[in-house]
Amino acid sequence: MTAASTTLEIEPLSPVLGARLHGLDLSRPIPAATQAAMRQAFARYGVLCIPSARATPDMDVEDQIRFASVFGKVDGEGNGQLRFAEGEKRPKRGIMFVSNLRENGELVGVLPDGEMHFHSDGAHRDVPYRGTTLYAIKIPSRGGETKFANLTAAYEALSPAMKTRVEGLSGRFVYDVRATLRDQTNEGDEGLSSSVHPLVRRHSDTGKPALYLSRLMTRNIVGLERADSDRLLGELFDHCEQPRFVYAHTWTLGDLLLWDNRCLNHARNDFPAQEERHLRRVTVSDPG
Repeated sequence: MTAASTTLEIEPLSPVLGARLHGLDLSRPIPAATQAAMRQAFARYGVLCIPSARATPDMDVEDQIRFASVFGKVDGEGNGQLRFAEGEKRPKRGIMFVSNLRENGELVGVLPDGEMHFHSDGAHRDVPYRGTTLYAIKIPSRGGETKFANLTAAYEALSPAMKTRVEGLSGRFVYDVRATLRDQTNEGDEGLSSSVHPLVRRHSDTGKPALYLSRLMTRNIVGLERADSDRLLGELFDHCEQPRFVYAHTWTLGDLLLWDNRCLNHARNDFPAQEERHLRRVTVSDPG
């Protein structure tokens, strides 16, 4: 198999974040120069969309893994239920479906229904995911948009006093992997995955500071009285989720998205419960 000759075209998705990439054939190896351009675009835009990745909604899992590997180490451990996908001969470790489809009455994926609060994938782990890819196999007729919030822009828009206030603080992240809303996680459950991270983190590629907290997972600020912590977190959640920092992606069948968990939060809009929504997720971690 030879590498495809690719001319990469970049189309911004919104003024605040995101770009659509044209000219990629993900069924073939990607030339080194194109990979470098893709990584630069990822660092600049935070979200990359490859529309209808192979002109059909049937891109196989190996092509998705090949694409994800351009941006880091493809993760080898999955969360939730792992099942066979359409056309696959065996399930792959690290592959997860975000889906409300059922087989014999059982869900084939995770996080099936409804709205989902803003969060960053893996923030409840000591080593969060660098990026997430999501591929649209089935989508509802309306709703189900994925919203992205630019936390670098949100940090930059803080007042000098607030920047000073949050510098050096850390948040405690706790998450029940079945939860889509904040109040669905019992933060006192010692069996849940939890971790502590600074509220301000520097992006490992750009060096730019970004807020690192989310309504879904950040439970409290370490060292503050709970009332003070709740008040400050509420103010920061509301600040980060302002429309000026947010891009909402309306899915098209066959879209492949990659987003940067180091500087973005994402959320999901509700969609009709009687309609099918089925997407395949592959995550990426830092190399090494």
